[in-house]
Amino acid sequence: MSTRTSQDPGPSGADSTSALLEVDELTVTFGPKSKRPVHAVDGVSFSVRPGEVVGLVGESGSGKSVTSLAIMGLLPQRGVRVGGSVRFEGRELVGASQQTLTDMRGRDMAMVFQDPMSSLNPVLPIGLQVTEVLRRHTDLDREGARAEAEDLLRRVGIPDPRRRLKDYPHQLSGGMRQRALIAIALACKPRLLIADEPTTALDVTIQAQVLELLRKLVTDTGTAMIMITHDLGVVAGLCDDVNVMYSGRVVETAGRQELFGVPRHRYTEGLLASIPRMDAPRGQPLRPIPGTPRDTISWSRACAFAPRCPVVDDDCLVPDLELTPDRERRFHLHRCVHPADVPAAVRTTQETP
Repeated sequence: MSTRTSQDPGPSGADSTSALLEVDELTVTFGPKSKRPVHAVDGVSFSVRPGEVVGLVGESGSGKSVTSLAIMGLLPQRGVRVGGSVRFEGRELVGASQQTLTDMRGRDMAMVFQDPMSSLNPVLPIGLQVTEVLRRHTDLDREGARAEAEDLLRRVGIPDPRRRLKDYPHQLSGGMRQRALIAIALACKPRLLIADEPTTALDVTIQAQVLELLRKLVTDTGTAMIMITHDLGVVAGLCDDVNVMYSGRVVETAGRQELFGVPRHRYTEGLLASIPRMDAPRGQPLRPIPGTPRDTISWSRACAFAPRCPVVDDDCLVPDLELTPDRERRFHLHRCVHPADVPAAVRTTQETP
């Protein structure tokens, strides 16, 4: 089910009729038809408006990156079935031709991948990789594209950009490679940017710089952004709306403040309890979620989180649980039979001996 209707405002009160991207019941299934399929994405729905940052949060294997690849049309052609709807400015992308998607990628929507070292071509200089996008989607000639590439590297904070245009990826640090990847993604001023864990493997200082760069991009240009991450600190500092994913489905969706203040799904509660808190008493142990993401049940039989849930009972063995509105918050949705009732800050205080 869709998390909002076309007439409903989001948690921030903005009108979602101007949604740039609308994902409705998106499904991605791997495997040949003759074998048991793997449902990597199972009925995911959300929308993104211009100037809005929407987060996709969850552990590895929850379906976040596959969702982004399906939106971009970057999944393999064989052994993969994509269903549902992905509309960009009302234009359907599921089933669109490769030529159509190729024309849109880089110009209208772009993606910053998780590992810049494997995303950049190791045998081509950075300058050529940036100018390639500009030559493909704009009318700039070679000299004009090179000048624009130099300006892009300067804007993303790479020192001495003219010299760096001649460097190869292995000659750059991890942070500079990530900035170069962001420069490539921003080259044609796309209206939608998907950032797939852009701060992974970067040190804390560089992480902060990259996130500030992305935040400034959204503020200055009104670009819509989907932030895919497992780092709740990134979500707290950057996202407007948050979709928590587990085993291919969205289990909770809400505005950032509501999600952190009053998490409803037990999985979201577990994620928040497993990270350190500045206001927690000294020496208070963390509470990790038991088990692993592989300990799951098919959504067609029960809540997939049931094997790891601390309050599971027979009522949780309900097939195909729907996202339901919170009693007090219309746009706070969750997929939980026994939702948490106590605000996170209050719960932490009560559990402190």
